[in-house]
This record gives sequence, C-alpha cells and structure tokens, in this order.
Amino acid sequence: MDYSLIQSVWTIVVLVLFVGIVLWAYSGKRRQHFEEASRIPFTEDTPAPTEKISKENPNG
Repeated sequence: MDYSLIQSVWTIVVLVLFVGIVLWAYSGKRRQHFEEASRIPFTEDTPAPTEKISKENPNG
C-alpha cells in the first residue's frame, strides 16, 4: 500500500469521526443532559472551606 493512500484513508476516518461527535453533541436528545450538567457547579449546598492553613508549629 502506498503511504499517501493510508494518509488519505486516515484523514477521511478522522473527518467522519469528528462530524459524528459534533452531531452527537448537538443532537436534541442530549440537550437536557448537557443543560443539567452545566448547572452542577451552582447546585453545591455548602461552600468550599476558606480556612487558611497556619504555618506555625501546632506543638508550640
């Protein structure tokens, strides 16, 4: 097999894969799932701890 043929076939495979992923991501079936996932950072009930760690020796 010629190297240019392998390269051409690989380019077509990657292009088809890319188009498939884009169609999957923007399909109407997945919209609700992605909207729920986009709200996850705002559903946290408790804020992250903001205590500062002391550099002092706790043993004195």
